[in-house]
Amino acid sequence: MSSKVSRKQFLKGMAVGGTMTLAASTLAGCQKAMPSGPVPSKWDEEADVVVVGTGFAGLAAAIEAKNAGAVVKVIDKMETPGGNSIINGGDFAAPGNWYQKEQGIEDSPELMLKDMLKAGLNLNHVDRAKLLTEKALEAAEWARDYIGAEFYRLTYHGGHSVPRTVQLVKGGSELINKMLKKLQELGVNVETQRKLERLIVNEAGRVVGIEVKDGYQFGDETSGKSVYIKAKKAVVLATGGFSRDIKMRMIHDPRLTDAFESTNHPGATGEALRAALKIGAMDVHMDWIQLGPWASPDEPGFGLVPLFCERVVGWAPMINPKTGKRFINETGNRKVRADAIIEIGVPVVIVADTYATEKNVPADVIEGGLKNGAIKKFDTLEEFAKAYDIPWDAFKAEVERWNKFVENQKDEDFGCMIFKDAKPLGFQPPFYAARLWPKVHHCMGGLVTDVNGRVIGQDFEPIPGLYAAGEVTGGIHGAVRLGGVAMADCVVYGRIAGKNAAAETPAA
Repeated sequence: MSSKVSRKQFLKGMAVGGTMTLAASTLAGCQKAMPSGPVPSKWDEEADVVVVGTGFAGLAAAIEAKNAGAVVKVIDKMETPGGNSIINGGDFAAPGNWYQKEQGIEDSPELMLKDMLKAGLNLNHVDRAKLLTEKALEAAEWARDYIGAEFYRLTYHGGHSVPRTVQLVKGGSELINKMLKKLQELGVNVETQRKLERLIVNEAGRVVGIEVKDGYQFGDETSGKSVYIKAKKAVVLATGGFSRDIKMRMIHDPRLTDAFESTNHPGATGEALRAALKIGAMDVHMDWIQLGPWASPDEPGFGLVPLFCERVVGWAPMINPKTGKRFINETGNRKVRADAIIEIGVPVVIVADTYATEKNVPADVIEGGLKNGAIKKFDTLEEFAKAYDIPWDAFKAEVERWNKFVENQKDEDFGCMIFKDAKPLGFQPPFYAARLWPKVHHCMGGLVTDVNGRVIGQDFEPIPGLYAAGEVTGGIHGAVRLGGVAMADCVVYGRIAGKNAAAETPAA
């Protein structure tokens, strides 16, 4: 790392319901949206429901809207669909899932909600969080049974009380590609290189369509020609967060300079969120921006190290290279771990032996990490310590202490969750290691929505004709999002938004 950020610099200044299908004619007290410009005298294209974004949330919304009888159009500004979802690790938090039942693990929506509220510092919008936990298993089963996505095991993320995330065989791309296939079967084509310029509002204050730049080339704001698309029933925004927009994220958190890279795809730049704000939408938690503590400075973007690191926490220790000692609960929530690494000021290291690695990490992740250099392989722990300039005597003593915790199934220092099948470090050499340094990962903040997916305006009422789902929305995760809950959030609320958008009464 060329830039070191102290904890003082980084932390300075820090300080329940169901869903129903509602037609527009039954919505009491809807807020009139603010005009964003003239309504075109002639529309170039039209559909009942226009979905903006092609990640988990957008595709779920499009599929459900189509199945509800709507004519659906789906657009994306990038050349290829999928957004962040297609590079997602593929973990879907679902309490009471089939793998938990096979393994005798007791879980419930109530326990997941408790975990979310604890991690979120009770800043979560409880009604939305509660509904998410109640609908997560149904959404995972929908992804498996209706979409045809293949899951292959149960895994764990820090901050959860129990292992509850079901993992896709090929990561997020498994679900995205199957959803794209399902849309094609339903007769809906995804239209790429079409960037949302503005939401179009009529005189009654209802969103009635969008202006897009057709033929848009990402990064060239002069590219593309204006096309007007009428949304007879509703627009659904599912465009993700703004982690890649350094200017925008620094407005909300000035500490997040270019010293911090992002795990997100290049297009996570927040224009659609800002378009909604321009017509009077309300936002929430915009300054709560999550850093992933499992990212590596030795590879760009999301990379492969997160898929290694998060699979071996609870099986292997994280080490401060300055001291040779552990410094944090490896299975704790993301913010706590990221803050602790930043306080150290240099990348830390996680090390696992072959037993822990082969039991938890897909072989292609290790192979890819070794190939790109972000994961290193060592025959002995002495070689590992020397490679990272770790004081050997202190590290050796720490490994002995860690191994006692593993044998006793209790971490007396930090309360790390030690898994029952874990073995002492060194049980089966050789060893695999990676450096860790936080990267900007997830924007907890975004548009305020209700449990029906409707975007809420500045007058605390839904904006007619406008829905949103996924990371473009805020409130549900509070201060910190737990791993595996993003996919659940996107699929649950994408489905809800799509169904309800399709049920809207067409605009006059």
